[in-house]
Amino acid sequence: MVIDGSKGVEAQTIKLFQVCVMRGIPIFTFINKMDREARDPFELMDEIENVLGIRTCPVNWPIGCGKNFKGVYDRNTKKITTFTAAMGGQKEVASETFDLEGTDVVSIIGADYHRGNLSPVFFGSALTNFGVETFLQHFLKMTTSPLARKTKTGTVDPFQEDFSAFVFKIQANMNKAHRDRIAFMRIVSGKFEAGMEVNHIQGGKRLRLSQPQQMMAQDRKIVEEAYAGDIIGVFDPGIFSIGDTLCSSSEKFEFEGIPTFAPEHFARVRQMDTMKRKQFLKGVSQIAQEGAIQIFQEFNTGMEEIIVGVVGELQFEVLTYRLENEYNVEVKLEKLPYEYIRWIGNKEEVDVEKIQGTSDMKRIKDLKDNPLLLFVNSWSVGMVLERNPGLVLENFGRN
Repeated sequence: MVIDGSKGVEAQTIKLFQVCVMRGIPIFTFINKMDREARDPFELMDEIENVLGIRTCPVNWPIGCGKNFKGVYDRNTKKITTFTAAMGGQKEVASETFDLEGTDVVSIIGADYHRGNLSPVFFGSALTNFGVETFLQHFLKMTTSPLARKTKTGTVDPFQEDFSAFVFKIQANMNKAHRDRIAFMRIVSGKFEAGMEVNHIQGGKRLRLSQPQQMMAQDRKIVEEAYAGDIIGVFDPGIFSIGDTLCSSSEKFEFEGIPTFAPEHFARVRQMDTMKRKQFLKGVSQIAQEGAIQIFQEFNTGMEEIIVGVVGELQFEVLTYRLENEYNVEVKLEKLPYEYIRWIGNKEEVDVEKIQGTSDMKRIKDLKDNPLLLFVNSWSVGMVLERNPGLVLENFGRN
């Protein structure tokens, strides 16, 4: 979890944090930009505890901030790593008497960190590479080996021999010259070998994983083998979706879905040139499959009207730019007043058309025909729950 030293906990951080809590993910915190004007370290940690509800434990400590930023103190080594501009950005380590209670941070934090009840906090500056090394060293000490992952029927242990993985990201047009599409998957168990055949559970087919690759920044390399915990990218001809399960065993299973963030900004999107309807639908659908945006339709209609939902308004700009540059489609966005969206948790038991709503409620559906409700005001959510006993509304969907 990266916190801006001057802004503190932001709205997007809260949303991401909620997903981590929901999935029981331990959290490291890095408070960044301490080489600029920043808030008091105690104030920042206090805000993390009050807003996010998780205890904090500082592993290092900033000595000054902004123009007076001298470096960071490591409570394990009891030394300050200083930075002097006159030395061209080099580091020098000086012994100091400055101290924080306790030196063995790993034993202090212990099981509370792994349960997600406490977050170790690191201060530094990513731009000047300050505090980053300490962060990485402790990350290696405190993180676990790959953990078991839940399926809809049980769990899969990372030490099982049979290969299994799930798709968590899709990226189209990484190479504009080839219009390629890469599906990124995390290996949960077993050994991956290039060209191996696996079961694609959601697609109901057996397929060969071709062109496996790993990436570091702009560099790609072909992967011949990989193991539990590794991430690989494979060529996607348009058959994968986020959350898909792949396995080599004869016993087929499906991993639990990946949480979908609730959008907070909505707009109708239309192509300017009606002759480019095909490119428009292809572009919007592919970008939505990547998870960059979410697209919805009016309830009981087709793709005549497309509603786009995003977490941050900048994503609208990304959408229009990519549609124009990658699909040669110019679009017009009409902002909508809705700010709250809820998934219907017991959709099998509810007739969506008979839900007693409010004047600001709108019925929509996603690409998988899941029914959802949009609201302008937060109080309307509670009103609809009161009017419809037994209705279950959820803040997160699942891929």
